[in-house]
Amino acid sequence: MIVDDEEMICKSLQAWFVRDGYQVETALSGEAALKLVGDSPADIYLVDIKMPGMDGIEFLSRLKEKQPNAVAVMMTAHGTVQTAVDAMKRGATDYFCKPFDPVELSLFMERLLANKALREENIALKELLSERDEGFFDVFIAHSDSMRVILAKIEEVAPSSAPILITGETGVGKDMVAKAIHYRSDRSCGPFLAVNCGSLSESLLESELFGHERGAFTGAVKARRGRLEMAHNGTLLLDEVGEISSKMQVSLLRALEEKSFLRLGGSQPVESDFRLISATHRDLLSLIKENQFRDDFYYRINVITIDVPPLRERLDDIPVLADHFLKRYNEETGKSLGGFTQKALDLLISYHWPGNIRELRNVVERAVVIARGRMIGAEELTFVNPRADAGSMGSMTLREHEINQIKATLESCNGNIVRASKLLGIDRSTLMRKMKRYELGRC
Repeated sequence: MIVDDEEMICKSLQAWFVRDGYQVETALSGEAALKLVGDSPADIYLVDIKMPGMDGIEFLSRLKEKQPNAVAVMMTAHGTVQTAVDAMKRGATDYFCKPFDPVELSLFMERLLANKALREENIALKELLSERDEGFFDVFIAHSDSMRVILAKIEEVAPSSAPILITGETGVGKDMVAKAIHYRSDRSCGPFLAVNCGSLSESLLESELFGHERGAFTGAVKARRGRLEMAHNGTLLLDEVGEISSKMQVSLLRALEEKSFLRLGGSQPVESDFRLISATHRDLLSLIKENQFRDDFYYRINVITIDVPPLRERLDDIPVLADHFLKRYNEETGKSLGGFTQKALDLLISYHWPGNIRELRNVVERAVVIARGRMIGAEELTFVNPRADAGSMGSMTLREHEINQIKATLESCNGNIVRASKLLGIDRSTLMRKMKRYELGRC
């Protein structure tokens, strides 16, 4: 983005950079540039220091509020170099003196982008380490043969750019498998973007994926890049791909085949090179037979298939995962629980886990919060969907077990309904109804 009050400078720089292969936006004032920043941030900002109204220094400060890591280069005349140096102290990346030598400017831009790529690589690595700490590899803590097959498959397919379809029940960690593939691929320094196709209407999904130009529809007050464009040189995850409409499948199929597309309301093709990963809990072949999913789109996104098994088929992994979560929540709560009693482990292994790893994590978190002894016992385990034949809970009825868990959770949360409902894995209104049914107070 070029920000300069002289229109001739904006046009000449834009023409030069377009010739170099860049996409360029221009703004004739700091105020106009800030309006463009929100929905369509630039990789690099070239900002004139002396402008009427909001000068370059003020624009830099406002830009850094919106994008702390923005790369901004100040443009200055020879007489105001000190001002540019002062701007660097405020967060500018560099400065460039007028008049410009076009060749030097091109070389300067190449160096700038190379340095930016290195910084983004470091950020990606830090995020990866952070996600490890936050449970990024929960799904990969495994002793079972089935998960070892998954791990081997990830290592095998990561280096290629072939589209991948990840299948499996809700909560098994399909999104984490996608991230693992991305971080082990040659695109790991590029972006990883995910779109939940089931949570957006068709029109919103179309704008989210393809972006739009200003005025493309009512409310489109400025241009916006879509996820297909933003995923360039990275990975795009289409989660819940089975919910995409037939019309959207056609549009995506064309974009995948041609590696280019039009923004909504646009006339210029946008090229983007990304690796597509799709995920679904639905049986897409059955949807094809019911004419609810296109077979040509299915075969385009399903060059490689990875099926993640449900937790109930990974019994060897349950004690290992439970211990992993126990250690994590011990640290978070400052407790030092030593493990699970045999009855508790038997109950964990015999449960059917409709919510898979996500549910196991929640169950252990609740148990750690309400536990009073040195070990977690069966009485501290609360399941959202217990089976009617869950005799592992001893002589307690399901009703008695639920009452005890609600009381213990409310007590541990000092009667905080919102916190208690989160720990119990139910919404606030459901908890209130159960409290009323069982005549339980807030403690």
